[in-house]
Amino acid sequence: MAANKTLYRVAFHNQGQLYELYARRVSHGELLGFVEVEDLVFGAKGLLVVDPSEERLQREFEGVRRFFVPMHAVVRIDEVEKQGPARILEAAKGAPVAPFPLPLHRPDTPSSKS
Repeated sequence: MAANKTLYRVAFHNQGQLYELYARRVSHGELLGFVEVEDLVFGAKGLLVVDPSEERLQREFEGVRRFFVPMHAVVRIDEVEKQGPARILEAAKGAPVAPFPLPLHRPDTPSSKS
């Protein structure tokens, strides 16, 4: 029963923006290099002001049971006691938090020598 009470705040980069969502389950997932996020939680209790970015996130993730975030896009995952608003922030240039740089991987090209 305590497992259902666990709440995580997940922050990750997506298309130049920083998404901050709340979920009940987060794991390394079945796909190598991805973080699995399940059971999203919207609508922080006790907040009277409705945040338009939270409404946008609710629409964007409507009908989604779980999703996978590339590991390099994850900024942080926190286990929290209280839920805050889900939100989308602009990822500012020069900000102290940036996506982890990806190595440039090029497949081996066939040798011209036989």
